Amino acid sequence: MTPLSEQEIIRREKMLELEKLGINPYPAEEYPVNNTAANIKALYSEETKDQFQEVCLAGRIMSVRDMGKAAFAVIQDHSGRMQLYIRRDDISDGEDKTMYDTVWKKLLDISDIIGIKGYAFITKTGELSVHVKQLTVLSKALRPLPIVKEKEGESFDAVTDPEFKYRQRYVDLIINPQVKDVFIKRTRIMQTIRDFYNEMGYLEVETPILQPIPGGAAARPFTTHHNALDIPLYLRIANELYLKRLIVGGFEGVYEFAKDFRNEGMDRTHNPEFTVMEMYAAYKDYEWMMRTTETLLEKIALALHGTTQVQVGDKVIDFKAPFRRISLYDAIKEHTNIDVTNMDEAALRETCKTLNISVSPTIGKGKLIDEIFGETSEHHYVQPTFIIDYPVEMSPLTKKHRSKAGLVERFELMVNGKELANAYSELNDPIDQRQRFEDQVDLMQRGDDEAMYIDHDFLRALEYGMPPTSGIGIGIDRLTMIMTNQPSIQDVLFFPQMKPEKA
Repeated sequence: MTPLSEQEIIRREKMLELEKLGINPYPAEEYPVNNTAANIKALYSEETKDQFQEVCLAGRIMSVRDMGKAAFAVIQDHSGRMQLYIRRDDISDGEDKTMYDTVWKKLLDISDIIGIKGYAFITKTGELSVHVKQLTVLSKALRPLPIVKEKEGESFDAVTDPEFKYRQRYVDLIINPQVKDVFIKRTRIMQTIRDFYNEMGYLEVETPILQPIPGGAAARPFTTHHNALDIPLYLRIANELYLKRLIVGGFEGVYEFAKDFRNEGMDRTHNPEFTVMEMYAAYKDYEWMMRTTETLLEKIALALHGTTQVQVGDKVIDFKAPFRRISLYDAIKEHTNIDVTNMDEAALRETCKTLNISVSPTIGKGKLIDEIFGETSEHHYVQPTFIIDYPVEMSPLTKKHRSKAGLVERFELMVNGKELANAYSELNDPIDQRQRFEDQVDLMQRGDDEAMYIDHDFLRALEYGMPPTSGIGIGIDRLTMIMTNQPSIQDVLFFPQMKPEKA
């Protein structure tokens, strides 16, 4: 255990002193908050000041300016900051000045949480403040916030160290309250999606996170063990196959915000635990899904920014529908001048050598094409672009193209050089699906640890008949990164995965 710092020892001593005075530093009873800093700032005026004569606020002390028998302080609640004016004779009863002289001046610190009752007013310098008439200790902070000293008082460090920001997000949120805006917008994105699909009559559902077979995607799963059943289980890599079972069961459309888990690498766009919204609609195809998706993303941009144009780094990305469409083969040719359309596996491996792309000997034709696209072409698609019509080897759950042999009806939506969404006309032929699963088993035997398992129960469900269906998965974390102009997935997750701290 790390030894306590001098500041931490002092704060613990102050906590004990509060208790000796009969003041509980962590009271249990409800505190009757009736206002917020933001509300007072938004509504207070000469005409409305009578409405703010009995204000009750609670928040964290962020700064103090002592003037002897009075002090100015700033507290921060969930909505923002408010200046307080605290006078010795107002918060201390009669001759007993303990509350001001001892509690306020000696035993309370920056970061402590207090409740105050008083009235709003404008100071002589024109600053909206609350004149405190009663002060209550609500929580004693035993650890100081990181601060830097400046000539004109104390200001809080912006905390730019990623190790600190991501590991101690709670401190990041306290001292950088603008960080909250990213997560508020994340919630608004998800709510806009919910409203969009609910208005279409589709149902939000929940499917298992612990699964006996890790299906629905090509990825390496996390494994665990169920003691009571004495069976291995997997954290889901996708929820696709369960949602399709619900389409078989008769739902017109279903969607789910799913926590998925993939035991793979981490970088600025990948976290082992991530959120995907998957939606499946009966009697639709991938053409319908493209139109629906561009309408949805346009709506999200407007809901967050009031415009379809979104600033992302030094670029402006326009989500105005319709989006560009280009086939996967044409996209590769556009950026390499190489046509891979009719290449077999050997030719694709030679092409990888020519392009200086290192590939594993265990992967097959589909992943070779995916590697070529990813290394040479993907990053060029900054504006929203549907990459369509993939080779059948890349898409074991997708319906064969209605008019182009060897291809399937699939699209990936590229935005800012990364995949944002993946969608199909879903394969509903159980015979074809079984063969595709068996092809995946062949890849697994070659050493491809991301190949799909055969899900016999899903095949049984298809044999009962699944209507023509289109499905999509949208990465919520990446969508939030784009819509909030954040460079890393860690910036849109409250608690990204990190190595344990050293003891």
